[in-house]
Amino acid sequence: MAAILLVCTANICRSPMAEAIFKSKLGEVFKTIRSAGVHADPRGGPVDARAAAALARHDYSLERKWRSQRVQPDDLGQYDLVLAMEAEHVDALREKAAPEHHARILLLTDFVPELAGQDIPDPYFGPPQGFDAVIGMIERAAHRLLTESREGRLKLG
Repeated sequence: MAAILLVCTANICRSPMAEAIFKSKLGEVFKTIRSAGVHADPRGGPVDARAAAALARHDYSLERKWRSQRVQPDDLGQYDLVLAMEAEHVDALREKAAPEHHARILLLTDFVPELAGQDIPDPYFGPPQGFDAVIGMIERAAHRLLTESREGRLKLG
């Protein structure tokens, strides 16, 4: 079984939502599912309350002791897939990663043909509905990854 790292900016909205959704939908594919932020506070912090509320509305949850984490350069070689929410994150991660790990760092939306190349928008500065829209996008990517895995098209490791 494989390992996946989901990355956003501060690891308080998009990537923790992705972590909860992926654990719910892709636990049979990925043994390890974790999230982190390119610029997360090194002291760690809780998930944004609006993100937690959106997850609850969609019947997802994070572990009670969940805390944000910053991506470390060593992390990038330990995961079969590193999926970022924005192209800017992909660039920042590839700068930190050894060249042999660049191919495993992708944009999350690259797994959804109609969204390929698009950023998952940051709902932090918007209305609460933005969190629900982000959950929908992440669910589409998770569904596609599950389908590709079941059909043997998802090559990991």
